[in-house]
Amino acid sequence: MTRYRVQWNAAAETQEDTACEASPSGAGPAVEPACSVNPDLAISVVVPTYRRPELLMRCLGCLLLQTFDASRYEIIVCDDGPDDDTRKAVHELARLHAEAGPLIRYLAITATQGPAAARNAGWRIASAPLVAFTDDDTEPAAQWLSEGIAAFDGSAGAVVGHIDVPLPPRPTDYELDASGLARAEFATANVFVERAALIRTRGFDERFTSAWREDSDLQFALLAAGIPIGRAERAVVRHPVRPARWGVSLSQQRKSQFDALLFKKYPTQFCSHISAHAPHFYYAVLLAAMSALIAAFAGHFTLAACATLIWAALTLTFCFRRLAGTSRTVIHVLEMLWTSMWIPFLSIYWRCYGALKFRVWFP
Repeated sequence: MTRYRVQWNAAAETQEDTACEASPSGAGPAVEPACSVNPDLAISVVVPTYRRPELLMRCLGCLLLQTFDASRYEIIVCDDGPDDDTRKAVHELARLHAEAGPLIRYLAITATQGPAAARNAGWRIASAPLVAFTDDDTEPAAQWLSEGIAAFDGSAGAVVGHIDVPLPPRPTDYELDASGLARAEFATANVFVERAALIRTRGFDERFTSAWREDSDLQFALLAAGIPIGRAERAVVRHPVRPARWGVSLSQQRKSQFDALLFKKYPTQFCSHISAHAPHFYYAVLLAAMSALIAAFAGHFTLAACATLIWAALTLTFCFRRLAGTSRTVIHVLEMLWTSMWIPFLSIYWRCYGALKFRVWFP
């Protein structure tokens, strides 16, 4: 029977809490950080987490059931915003699996910095030549590590595994959107990277403070450095869609600001891999709404009515497009109607905000 041990080396609880600060330059140090290299380890698994101990324990449970030799990999939990529940949960895991590997290391990020900074903190203390990244809400298959390592044939510096996103027959718009992870070219929910490649590219750009585009940024950095990226289709993680609050798509528009940063850094790759043009439909909605308001204030009520009808038609078109293939429950239809009215405006606002923040022309 395989048993596990957890590395704790501090005071009363013998728990290691390591504070890390984000680099103002974005990607962190340009030189290799000091770490204790363990020649017996083949791979380090980095799992960033933020106050989701139940999901984290589910993920760690899958990682502890890997078919790969437990003495040859370590797990680094990067707690971005440490809380007692997460700390206690990992400590309990240590108590239950206290003898044989894999080694589990707990890293407390004392100032919440986002997943990019958390992953950087993790790989910088990694003791193995390969680093595997996944998220705290995934369920890696038992052969995940074995298949990921086997995919390194000497030609690639990174490999991307397969992400399985289970969906109900009639998913919500949010669930359908989240399922796009399964088609992503490069997603940090399932990716393996040589530590030398991370050192060469300086890892993740910590200016990506939300879980958005930081993985594409690393992908483009690897390609720009001439580091080939391979595929490991048999290295599978399951990524269930978490429940979301009503109207979640409105707050998600905030992530659009990071499109501007990625476009600034890699304009050619952004256009070829993500989007080749501005969101013209959103601008048409904005133009119709502004025309209606200006015409109404100017007393041209017929023109205002026509512009309002155009805005309503565009909004309904957007709503119906989002409803295609999704749930038809009353609550979901109402959510689509409400959010479709505001998404174009919020998206454009955050795109402009990002353009100003990162000082780039980003239409």
